[in-house]
Amino acid sequence: MKTLSDTYMKYCLMLLLAGASLSACTENRAKEKKVEAPKSQTPSYQLATVESGGVPTTLKLPAQLNAYQEVSLFPKVNGYVKNVLVDLGSHVTKGSLLMELEAPELEQAALLAKEKFAKANADFSIDKEHYQRLLEASKTKGAVSPMDLSSIKAKMNADTALVNAEKANWDMQKAMLGYLKVTAPFSGVITERNIHPGALVSSIAKDKPMLELKQIEHLRLQVDVPEQLAVNLHEHDTLSFYVSALQGKRLKGKISRKSRSINTQYRSERIEVDVPNNTGVLSSGMYADVLIYSKGNKNALIVPKSAVVTSTERKYVLVSDNGSIRKIDVSTGNQTLDKVEVYGDLQIGNKVIVSATDEIKETTNE
Repeated sequence: MKTLSDTYMKYCLMLLLAGASLSACTENRAKEKKVEAPKSQTPSYQLATVESGGVPTTLKLPAQLNAYQEVSLFPKVNGYVKNVLVDLGSHVTKGSLLMELEAPELEQAALLAKEKFAKANADFSIDKEHYQRLLEASKTKGAVSPMDLSSIKAKMNADTALVNAEKANWDMQKAMLGYLKVTAPFSGVITERNIHPGALVSSIAKDKPMLELKQIEHLRLQVDVPEQLAVNLHEHDTLSFYVSALQGKRLKGKISRKSRSINTQYRSERIEVDVPNNTGVLSSGMYADVLIYSKGNKNALIVPKSAVVTSTERKYVLVSDNGSIRKIDVSTGNQTLDKVEVYGDLQIGNKVIVSATDEIKETTNE
C-alpha cells in the first residue's frame, strides 16, 4: 500500500519534468527567432531596355478660324454721318461706297484753297509775260535796265514757288474731302455697325469703329503647334481638322504659312492654313480641332513613359547598371500612352527603371 510520501514524490517529479520541457521549448523558439531575423536586402525594380526609333503619334490641337483680312473703319476727319449704305451682314465689293460724312468747314477750306491757287497762278502768268517782254526788249542796247530785268525774274521765281505751295494746299484739301466718302478696301461682309445718320464722329476717338469689314470667302485656320512637332511640319503639308459646328465633318487644308518664331511662353509656333469658304458655311471665329500626325524622329531613343521623371528642376530617367542607379537628364519628343521619345546621354541597350519616381536615389555598387 502506497504511502502519502510516495505520492508526493511522484507529483514533485512530474513538476520537474514539465518545467524542463517548458525551458527546452523556450530555448528552441529563441533560436528559431534568431534564425528567422530579417536581413536587409537591396530593393529590386522592374527594368526596361532603351530602344531606338521614333514614336509615331497623332496629336489633337485647338485652333480657330479667322477672316483672311479684316479691318475696323474709323473716321479720318471730324464730321457728321450723312448716309450709311450698308448694314450688319451686308456683302460688299472692293471700292464700293459704304457711308458718307459731311463737314461744311472742310468744303469751305477746299474752296478757299482752290481760289488761292487760282490767284497765285494768275499772278505768276502776268509776271512771266512781263519778264518775257523785258527779256525781248533787253536785246536792244540800253532799252531795259539789268536791275529791272533781274527784279522781275526774281518776282517770277517767287510766284512759281507760291503757285506750287497753293497747289499742294488745294490737293491736300481735296484729299480731306475724299475722306468724307468711306469705301471698302476689299470685298467682304460687314460684321459690325456702330453708327447711324446724324451722328458726330471724331478722328481722335478710337473706342469703337464705325464699321467692321471681314473677308470670309477665304479664311485662315490658325493653330499653335508645340516646337518639337512644328520642326517636322513644312509648307504645303496637308492637315485634317474638325469644326464642331459641322457635327464632326472632316476637312482638309494645306499649310500656307509658318511664323518662324517660337512663343517663349508656351514653346509653340503659329501655323496657318488657308481655307476656302465659297459656300459661306464657315464663319470667322469658329473653333476647330486640328489633327497633326508625326512620324517621329528615327534618331530618337524610346523608353516607357513611366520611366521619365519630371520635377520642378529637371527631367530625367533612372539607369540601372550592375546594381548602381544613375540619373540621366533627358528631353522628350513624341509620346503615346506607354512610350516616349527621349534625347540625352543614353545608349541603346541601357536599362532604365520602369516605374521611376523622384524618391529613388542614386546609388553605387561599392
